[in-house]
Amino acid sequence: MAGAVLIIAITDRSRGGDFTAWFQAQGASLVLAALGRGTATTEILDCLGLEATEKVVLILAAPRSSRLVRRAERELWLDVPGRGILMTVPISSVGGARARDYLLPRQGEEDDMEKESTHELIVVITNRGHTDQVMDAARSAGAAGGTSIHAKGTGTELAKKFFGVSLAAEKEMVFILARGEDRKPIMKAVMAQAGMGTEAQSVVFSLQVTDLAGLRRLEDEPG
Repeated sequence: MAGAVLIIAITDRSRGGDFTAWFQAQGASLVLAALGRGTATTEILDCLGLEATEKVVLILAAPRSSRLVRRAERELWLDVPGRGILMTVPISSVGGARARDYLLPRQGEEDDMEKESTHELIVVITNRGHTDQVMDAARSAGAAGGTSIHAKGTGTELAKKFFGVSLAAEKEMVFILARGEDRKPIMKAVMAQAGMGTEAQSVVFSLQVTDLAGLRRLEDEPG
């Protein structure tokens, strides 16, 4: 669907209510929240001015608008280290006009100006308790950190039929934001060190990030 994006914002749980209220004030009809935790090392936390606190992951659909992202950066203070990050990924379609009008009520705000994508969101689905194994693998290939949320898997019998393995139902989803050039080595490292042949039994994929706010300090760091 042209001009529609999924906005993903990650911040400390103490700010989750303020972030949700801000998105609703911009016209968002539905803001989903999932509780998570940060996975960054002490060195990265010190670099960004963050603390190892519990996180909230907010997800909502919106018309694509660089202006909205820049406004969020200013009004949610995302350029201040420790306030959080916001990214957008494209939505290809929405099922039905009524659902589209509900999720994307402010089509007049959309901004189709194309920008070169510099980052990708790597998503890892792993067995519960193996987030550290996933992140150790990801960091060995250059990842700075990530955020994990608890999830519950289904289809374990189907996986056993096709892959010959029995999958645990309790899962964790790990979100790792990475530069485009780092995506492939990070994914290869996770597959090699925490993939289906390990106890973590991780599945990994990536999503293109079309807009981004909140990583200024990290991007200013060399290498």
